[in-house]
Amino acid sequence: MVTKAQDRRKVRLSRALGVALTPKAARYLEKRPYGPGQHGRTKRKQDSDYAVRLREKQRLREQYGIREKQLRIAFNEARRTDGLTGENLVELLEMRLDALVLRSGFARTTAQARQFVVHRHIIVDGKTVDRPSFRVKPGQTIEVKARSEALEPFQVAAAGGHAEVLPNVPGYLEVELDKLQAKLVRRPKRAEVPVQCEVQLVVEYYAAR
Repeated sequence: MVTKAQDRRKVRLSRALGVALTPKAARYLEKRPYGPGQHGRTKRKQDSDYAVRLREKQRLREQYGIREKQLRIAFNEARRTDGLTGENLVELLEMRLDALVLRSGFARTTAQARQFVVHRHIIVDGKTVDRPSFRVKPGQTIEVKARSEALEPFQVAAAGGHAEVLPNVPGYLEVELDKLQAKLVRRPKRAEVPVQCEVQLVVEYYAAR
């Protein structure tokens, strides 16, 4: 369960990064489209190239709610994969189980999606998976356990209760929300992934280190 202190931190971080990390943060950004603190409204001095790249890397990491080590591992894999490294990186991150639980509408936030997985409410192809970082393969089916479906958060999800705060279901997923079932039909494409990030700046950040 997310505490009030964690919620406030997400709002403040969202304002600093300029990207909504939770529905509550999205409402704050609509009212206060500037950074936190007493200097939030003032025009910031020109950031260095390093600062711009660092902030973009942080934006990507926070939207997936992952640690720096996890992002670095994904980047190294993306670099070894054919194609554009930045696009590969987002596509690999998007196939995380917690990301797809969120995109399917089963959860309201990334943190809640991760919590559902860790607490063993989610199954993939009939088997319980409790690792948020588990990579779902095209063709695999994600479901809420039958005995968990009666829990209030899943009843809300099945009724479409998160529709107002989540993007539309992307084309790489087939979702039967009333049944709390989803299928990854193919690998995501960067252009379809509802993540705000200039991925080339993330590539440049790691390439310079």
